[in-house]
Amino acid sequence: MTTKEALYNYTLRMGDDSLILGQRLSELCGHGPILEEDIALTNISLDLIGQATLLLDYAGELDKDSRNKDQLAFLRIEKQYVNILLVEQPNGHFGDTILRQFLFDAYRTALLERLSTSKDKRLAGIAEKSLKETKYHLKHSSEWVIRLGDGTEESHLRIQNSLDKLFRYAHELFYENEVDNLLIKEGIVPSAQGIYPVWEKTVNDVLEAATLSLPKNNWKFQGGREGRHSEHMGYLLADMQYMQRTYPNMEW
Repeated sequence: MTTKEALYNYTLRMGDDSLILGQRLSELCGHGPILEEDIALTNISLDLIGQATLLLDYAGELDKDSRNKDQLAFLRIEKQYVNILLVEQPNGHFGDTILRQFLFDAYRTALLERLSTSKDKRLAGIAEKSLKETKYHLKHSSEWVIRLGDGTEESHLRIQNSLDKLFRYAHELFYENEVDNLLIKEGIVPSAQGIYPVWEKTVNDVLEAATLSLPKNNWKFQGGREGRHSEHMGYLLADMQYMQRTYPNMEW
């Protein structure tokens, strides 16, 4: 595997994570629990889709098949997407949405901080721009986790259930294979071992403030990075890809 091939795969992963989570949050436009939160979630969705645009644009330039960002976003089949399973999970109730976002934000913030010093200047530039937005995303989701966890008896129970259900997908955030090994060796991307302690501390600090407890089971679901997705992914893609497949050559 060449450095160019590895970098293509890495940027595609990041782009898919942002794209799919952005699509999920976009489903809540007009359905937020309060007006301010409706606007906040919609803006976060737009930020994520903007990040996906930058990442998939770069991936397209590295792609041996010369696909552009629109083709990568909308014209792949399910098994060709390499996003983590966490981001494709349904929005559920508000606690599910916020807990899913928090686990992702805590990871993505730590990742982007390190990628902003990458030897690959294009990737470093994307990371630096995205980091400003992602720090806000983490602040937003962290505050809501604390508010719900340390709120009423019902809100605490609901978001604890969200944590019990979604934490089993968090392990896949730290997936590594030969793509990562090559890019780590060349100083282009950070290792999972360097990111995990930062993520773990952020998660533990917020959960402690929220009076929430990590699940005691050791379930770890993965497969998304290898194109094996949950039953929810096909429905999501059907919605997301409809316009492009019905009216070909549309552009973002």
